[in-house]
Amino acid sequence: MGKTATAKVDLTKVKPYGDTLNDGMVQLSFTLPVPYGDEASEAAVILAKKMGLDEPSVVYSKDLGIGYTNFIVYGKCQHTVDYTSIKVPKIEVDVMDRLECEKFIEENIKRDVVIVGACTGTDAHTVGIDAIINMKGFDGHFGLERYKGIEAINMGSQVSNETLVAKAIEVNADAILVSQIVTQKDIHIKNLTELVELLEAEGIRDKVILVCGGPRISHELAQELGYDAGFGPRSYAENVASYVLTELVKRKLV
Repeated sequence: MGKTATAKVDLTKVKPYGDTLNDGMVQLSFTLPVPYGDEASEAAVILAKKMGLDEPSVVYSKDLGIGYTNFIVYGKCQHTVDYTSIKVPKIEVDVMDRLECEKFIEENIKRDVVIVGACTGTDAHTVGIDAIINMKGFDGHFGLERYKGIEAINMGSQVSNETLVAKAIEVNADAILVSQIVTQKDIHIKNLTELVELLEAEGIRDKVILVCGGPRISHELAQELGYDAGFGPRSYAENVASYVLTELVKRKLV
């Protein structure tokens, strides 16, 4: 949108934008457990109306077989959001690049910082923890293994909480990083909560910086579960390192 269109936006009554400002147009994608056909499409339209969409229409449908149909539905949302009232808990830290982190360690910590990371539980997806820890990192952002002054230990995937805690104790870890990708039936909530309980039982919860991350992780959720910080999508090694190093000094854990 240009300056003229932007000037018309009332941030106290924000609604979806499709072709024109405030037209409310949205796109939904969902699957219904009904066989493909006209009746299935009508069911999708009725459901969209119950969701509060005006003038819903099925623009795409696909037979998934065995009595299931996938839909893409367009419709007009009549609800608005007061954008000015939104307050999202965020990690308040000045992000340092790799070289700045290394200098911070040299000047303020004066020893190697030990960070242990893992993808825990039955979760076999290492993409998250690898992006933060592995030397090559992700998207041009080097991982913690490349940071001078940081001893980063990547334990990989499907690591039990007990094994992670034991390793943290063994190496006297300053920080523990947990990646959770699989979130079906909120399994990540149970798994993350269990880790906090184990650390408390071992009496070391207050002695480590505890961080979790993943596509459905927010800083607010992490804090609710007993973690120090949570990193969602678009987080890189420097975000995590800056937080951990700053917190170690702030809490006098060095």
